[in-house]
Amino acid sequence: MKARKWDWSRIIVTVVLGGLSIFFIIPLVWMLSASAKFERDVMVYPIQWIPTDWNWISNFHKVWLENVPFGLFYWNSLKLSVIATVFTLLFSSMAAFSFAKLRAPGKGLMFGMMMSFMIIPEQATLVPRFIMIKWMGLYNTHTGIIVMLMFSMYFTFLMRQFMVGVHNEFMESAKIDGAGYVRIYAQILLPLSKPILATAGIIKFIWTWNDYQNPLIFLFTKELYPLPLGIQFFRQEYSNNVSLMMMAAVSAIIPLIIVFIALQKQVINGITVGGVKG
Repeated sequence: MKARKWDWSRIIVTVVLGGLSIFFIIPLVWMLSASAKFERDVMVYPIQWIPTDWNWISNFHKVWLENVPFGLFYWNSLKLSVIATVFTLLFSSMAAFSFAKLRAPGKGLMFGMMMSFMIIPEQATLVPRFIMIKWMGLYNTHTGIIVMLMFSMYFTFLMRQFMVGVHNEFMESAKIDGAGYVRIYAQILLPLSKPILATAGIIKFIWTWNDYQNPLIFLFTKELYPLPLGIQFFRQEYSNNVSLMMMAAVSAIIPLIIVFIALQKQVINGITVGGVKG
């Protein structure tokens, strides 16, 4: 029998990455552990990774049902993130389809201008955006936040680069069958673009969920605050209770984990593009 040859470089890389993964996941494990403890057990040394006395039901009740309207902040974040993500995927995919597959005079120039605008930092546009939102009567509304977040040059660029790789034979076959551009976009390009749509959806949802700057500038009513702002009230109320702070943090990351788990299959196993209709 032929002796098995070990790929030591792959083994070393696997061991190093495994060690780094454990190192980076330790804070998350500690957060989960602390959220289920009584306050007296949080700072016990050595660390009790598995609590001896469980208090997660009481901590959960205090976070969600007592002094701070955590549920309202949660709903606001969920509303903003879902709506902004859906509109971003819609508008960015439509623009990407136009740049990638349609012929129009000046298309290259427009795409180049869009790329040049991407170098402008978001903070540099705060003042003009503030003036525009005030002029439109959308200041201190969720609509104003959504309007600013639902257009993205970055995701348009990503989707355009992906759609360029989709063979034109798909479009030509659809045209022969009598399909128009709307049908080609909806029934051909979008299904073939599931990997990039899932990737963009995950990133956009996380960005919007964690957005602190835009709500800070464009909202001033407490009832409209999303979690990044609303949790400030929670910190003021329970600044000395680490277990409750950790329970709030755990509650805040649950939607991010759900979104990633739900869409990771599309990101990893996305539909293969490259087949040509025979």
